[in-house]
Amino acid sequence: MDKSKKLTNRHRYFSKEFKKQIIQQLDAKLLTVSDIARQYEVSSTSIYSWMRQYSPHYQKATVVVVQMESEALKTKSLQERNAELERIIGQKQLSIDYLEKLIEIASGELKLDLKKNFSTQPSTILS
Repeated sequence: MDKSKKLTNRHRYFSKEFKKQIIQQLDAKLLTVSDIARQYEVSSTSIYSWMRQYSPHYQKATVVVVQMESEALKTKSLQERNAELERIIGQKQLSIDYLEKLIEIASGELKLDLKKNFSTQPSTILS
């Protein structure tokens, strides 16, 4: 069996101190990622992972989410609008009830059925 084949099948673990030392050399530009990968037989993916963990210069980017308006504010706004519309409908209904009562009283005083005599009927346009 080939010796290089044996080396690829085994797992190697690097200490935290070793990783920090490698990243310090990388930060100081003494070595490149490819130099380290070749010299220590480490994948570049591992080296970049170490960089994110131990280098102050290569921290993972922060994701900022910007929202126009939160759902809670939208819901509150819609509830306020709904309450305003219900208030307006209530006022209109009171006005309708008042006018109907007024017609009823006037019909009794005048002894006429005002609803029947003055109700609006759809107009028919003759051409």
